[in-house]
Amino acid sequence: MKILFNQPKRENDELSLEIDAAIKNVLKSGIYILGNNVTTFEEEFAEYCNTKYCYTVGNGTDALVIALRALGIVKNDEVITVANAGGYSTTACNLVGATPVYIDVDKHRLLLNVDLVPSAISPKTKCVIATHLYGQVVDIKKLRALLDAAGHTEVKILEDCAQAHGATSEGEKVGSLGDIATFSFYPTKNLGALGDGGAITTSCEKLAERCQSLRQYGWISKYCSTVSDGQNSRLDEIHAAILRVKLKQLDAYNQKRRSICTHLHETCRGIVDVVTTPNDDHVSHLFVVRHKNREEICKTLNENGIATDIHYPILDIDQISMNAKSYRSLELKHSNQATKEIFSLPCYTGITRAELDFIRQIFQTKISVITKE
Repeated sequence: MKILFNQPKRENDELSLEIDAAIKNVLKSGIYILGNNVTTFEEEFAEYCNTKYCYTVGNGTDALVIALRALGIVKNDEVITVANAGGYSTTACNLVGATPVYIDVDKHRLLLNVDLVPSAISPKTKCVIATHLYGQVVDIKKLRALLDAAGHTEVKILEDCAQAHGATSEGEKVGSLGDIATFSFYPTKNLGALGDGGAITTSCEKLAERCQSLRQYGWISKYCSTVSDGQNSRLDEIHAAILRVKLKQLDAYNQKRRSICTHLHETCRGIVDVVTTPNDDHVSHLFVVRHKNREEICKTLNENGIATDIHYPILDIDQISMNAKSYRSLELKHSNQATKEIFSLPCYTGITRAELDFIRQIFQTKISVITKE
C-alpha cells in the first residue's frame, strides 16, 4: 500500500458536482475579479469567524504583509513571533522592513509561549504574531491579559490562522480573538481552494478599510490611490466560488480530521510522543509526533509506502536567507530540540480506514521495535 502525505483531490472529488457547477456559473457570469462570489464569500467567512469584516487576498503571505501594514508596522519596528512555524511570519516582517523577535515555544504543543512575551518587549515592539500551529490554538486571551498587565496595551495581536480554520478557544473562533487575523486557502489547508488564496479578518473598521485599500494599489476608489504601500493581491472569483462550496462542509470535515487524529493518537501511543493530542478546540491540520530516532523511523515508514514530512526542519534564524537580515532572539531551547525530533504523519479528510489501519500495523510491527532499541 502507498499512502501519500496529503491528497486534497479526494476531498475535491467528493464535492466535484458542486465545485463544477460553481466554476461554470463564474464562467457564465463573465466576471472574474472582485465580483459577487468574492463579496459573498467575504461576508460568509466573516460571519463564520464571528468578525465584522473579511477581505480576501492572493495568498496567506500577502495576508500577513497587508495585515502588518494595516497595523502601521514600518521599517525597524519589532514584531514578536516564533521561529518554528515555517518562516511565513518572518517573510512578512522582512517584506515590510520590520525586525522579527523570536521567542521560544512551549515544550509540549510547540506553540508560542505567551508567558515569555512580556520579557521580549522593547520600546520598538508593535505587534505579536500568534501562529495557531498545526491546527492548535494559542491562548490569545491570556496573551492579551499579560500584555495589559505589563502596561503594553498598545501592542497589537495578529493571529496567523493559516493552519487553523474553524479552531476555537473557549467557544470563540480563531480569527476573532486578536486585533486582526490572517488565513491561507492553499489547497491542503482545512479550507483549501484549488490554488493560492488568503484572507484577513477583523472587527476594527479602520483596520478593515486599510486592508481593503492595501490589497488593491492603495485605492480608495478606482484609480485614486491614497494609502501608501498598496499592492495587487486579490482572490479571484473562481476560487471564491469554490471556497463558498467548501465552507459549508468545513465543520464536518474538521470533525473528520479530529477522528483521524484520535485514531493516529491511539496508533502512536507508547511508541512515539504525540505533539498534536486530540481535543475539541483544535482542528487537526497536521498530526505531529516526535522521537529521537526520527530519521530511522521515517526511513522505515517510507520504505513501507507511508509518506512523512517535517513541519518544520529548520528554524527561521538558521535559514541562510536570514544571514543578511536583522532580528532579535531569546533562547529557543524547545524550538531547537523539536527540529531534531518532530515529523508528521498523513492526516487529511480523504484518508481511508484501511490506510489508517495499515499505518497502525506498521507502527506496531516495525516502528515499535525501533523505538525500544
